[in-house]
Amino acid sequence: MGKILNGKELAARLNSELKNKINLDYQRTGVKPKLAAILVGDDPASKLYIRIKRKTCAEIGIDSILINLNGEVSNAELFTKISELNNDITVHGIIVQLPLPVKFKPFTLEFIEQIDPLKDVDGLHPINKGKLFDYNEEFVPATPKGIITLLEFYNIELKGKHVVIINRSNLVGKPLIFMFLKRNATVTICHTSTSNLENHIKKADILVVAIGQPDFITKDKIKEGAVIIDVGTSRVNGKTRGDVKFDDVFDKCSWITPNPGGIGPMTVSFLLQNTYNAYKRKISE
Repeated sequence: MGKILNGKELAARLNSELKNKINLDYQRTGVKPKLAAILVGDDPASKLYIRIKRKTCAEIGIDSILINLNGEVSNAELFTKISELNNDITVHGIIVQLPLPVKFKPFTLEFIEQIDPLKDVDGLHPINKGKLFDYNEEFVPATPKGIITLLEFYNIELKGKHVVIINRSNLVGKPLIFMFLKRNATVTICHTSTSNLENHIKKADILVVAIGQPDFITKDKIKEGAVIIDVGTSRVNGKTRGDVKFDDVFDKCSWITPNPGGIGPMTVSFLLQNTYNAYKRKISE
């Protein structure tokens, strides 16, 4: 019992395969995939995430550009910048780094809707969310895609399993509902208003937790032999911590992601895979 779902190792393998594909396509077409990232303001965590994404882009042969806008820009200026990137034929993928500064949060969906759905590599445009409703996974958020791929790589059976997800965000919980349903799992979504949360957790064959509460999941809460996917991220005394008390649950679960080193690398890998898919669609036109 207690086997590691090594996302870091799998992401490295996937990135290597993607690098080879990009190199072959570049030799054939003379065109490289390009990702444009819009960062509004100077939030340290957002800046770190962007650096990691751009570093991995450089490693595998994807060009990237960063548009860092002052936190005082107007909505109109941000709309204009997104429109410019939509019309730039050299740009294949566009992301607006979330969360946006407080004054922009009420308009987040409007900004996402402005992105060309075929360049929406975060999978957040309503058109791409609607496609996922019909089980089309061409452009889905990278974290859920990474979770599903990691489970499938380790041959973890999803059909008929009871999956409990503690998160209902557009980036994690909601997409996972449809992705698990597509694979014939039974899905329960839990959130801040869920009653008897621990009763739901105890029934999970597969538990996905992303709440940002360090060590929230302990061995007394989980089912014997459960599969644990820890997506939570918190900083405690300068170190990254997940939502699962890893050493405590290790002997009781059957499989578990480390954190860090589990879902994070898979998320970056599938953002770049989405960028490559957008690029392949464009060069095939």
